[in-house]
Amino acid sequence: MRLSWAVATHPGLKRESNEDAYASRPDLGLFVVADGMGGHAAGEVASKAAAETIEAFADDTRARDLNRTWPFPLEPHLSVDGNRLKAAFRLANRNVSERVATAQELRGMATTASAVLLSTTPDGGASAAIGHVGDSRVYLCRAGQLRQLTDDHSWVGEQVRAGAMSDEDARRHPWRNVVTRAISGGADPEVDVLEVGLEPGDRLLLCSDGLCGVVAAEVLAAIACDGPVESACNRLIDAANDAGGPDNITAILVQIDGEMPDDPPVT
Repeated sequence: MRLSWAVATHPGLKRESNEDAYASRPDLGLFVVADGMGGHAAGEVASKAAAETIEAFADDTRARDLNRTWPFPLEPHLSVDGNRLKAAFRLANRNVSERVATAQELRGMATTASAVLLSTTPDGGASAAIGHVGDSRVYLCRAGQLRQLTDDHSWVGEQVRAGAMSDEDARRHPWRNVVTRAISGGADPEVDVLEVGLEPGDRLLLCSDGLCGVVAAEVLAAIACDGPVESACNRLIDAANDAGGPDNITAILVQIDGEMPDDPPVT
């Protein structure tokens, strides 16, 4: 499939360093955003380890060979790509665990992560497997409308879903950064995996909460769904900084431009 994509990242206006990490591999159809936690050095280590591990496993399994030895049992209700992402996230968690075991100063580090793995369907369409842990988000922009695909694994996210808090209140709540699920090196994390069909012109936005946690949904939609993806990414960063820039900010925009004439079907 033909893609247009862009990425932008910024430390924000309140942080000295950027603990976000990302991977952009259009040749694999893979895009990842990870938001590290645990302090200046540790957060950077956790997010980078997660992004690199997810990328490496996606690369290693690009042949989608079900006859190879997988590190975890395959889950039959998921596609091959869904299984690839779930295994990659669990391996990332083990990578973080190994880093913590060898360096006392890294104890307590963790990271969120959201990843998209794109593929061409047998009928020539496009689909995305989405893996998610934490409060980094994935959105779908279609026909000018922005829809959040992932649920935040956070205290305020649970309150919003329960109807006890509005999105606006969640963005201002002092506990807005408290996540309930992360890649932290403990037991294998529960990874949300969903799969969606895509249409030409669709856009996927992956972002850390430094963007979606401070910029209102209607503003995100107006920017992310309009104009070239590169300029839209830069305008998203500007919008987060205009809102105070309290955290690191990372945004990836991926647009489905259509099918390549020689695209092989992928199941």
